[in-house]
Amino acid sequence: MRGAPRDALVADLAPPTLRGAAFGLRQSLDTVGAFLGPLLAIGLMWLFADNLRNVFWVAVIPAFLSLALILFVVHEPARPANRRAVRNPLSRAELRHLGSIYWWVVAVATLFTMARFSEAFLILRAEETGVPIMLVPLVFVGMNAVYALSAYPVGALSDRIGRVELLGLGLATLIVADLFLAFAQGYVLLSAGILIWGLHMGLTQGLLSALVAETVPEELRGTAFGMFNLVTGVALLAASVLAGVLWQEFGASWSFFAGAGFAGLAALGLLRLRGRLNHHAKAMRDGGGA
Repeated sequence: MRGAPRDALVADLAPPTLRGAAFGLRQSLDTVGAFLGPLLAIGLMWLFADNLRNVFWVAVIPAFLSLALILFVVHEPARPANRRAVRNPLSRAELRHLGSIYWWVVAVATLFTMARFSEAFLILRAEETGVPIMLVPLVFVGMNAVYALSAYPVGALSDRIGRVELLGLGLATLIVADLFLAFAQGYVLLSAGILIWGLHMGLTQGLLSALVAETVPEELRGTAFGMFNLVTGVALLAASVLAGVLWQEFGASWSFFAGAGFAGLAALGLLRLRGRLNHHAKAMRDGGGA
């Protein structure tokens, strides 16, 4: 979940009633590329007899197509005349304008990120369980396939039933995935853990982006996504270091046990966030939307 200008643009372009679906679709398409790209690279390596230069030349084509879409197809919406001008979005005064609910979203996302350290540990777990090296890339293919298939339906569903409840389901799913991976001794639990890990990504990543977009002033969305990505990026680094230390000192299972523990803490924070969101929605209704 990276790219503050992109996510801010999605939030500006999507109708509020379809914002979850919009971020879910963005996650799905992004993830489709994440697993189709490596498969295509493997096919091109076979086609070009391991000639990396030719493979990279082919990779340039979608890059130029993306640039063309940005330049000629995607247009930023007109800035509303009554939108407040922001002089220095990183000033202390502007950061205060982001509001306490936004920082609660960031706090929950930080704990959540500590729970879902780098997916590279899934590769290490697969190798440790006995998966042949040539089949290890299938870990990412399987995980991302489930992620891509689930992100858009979950986002669309969140527009109807709410985001916090689905985020709670995503945290519970992560705990299950962690426990399966912690106890995996063969392919069954390992495969289930990897696929459930992909499901928890589909249940959470687009929804967190939608919550960020909905809890900050429109003029500060880019700043909000930038701070969100900064904080969760640092948390991901810290989580991966911690998981590596636990793996090295106590074994693979303890890395996943720690992930499940952080997911539990994130769930407690999510309960508090739900209370804040409900209180804010009630205040908006009582105040007539003011």
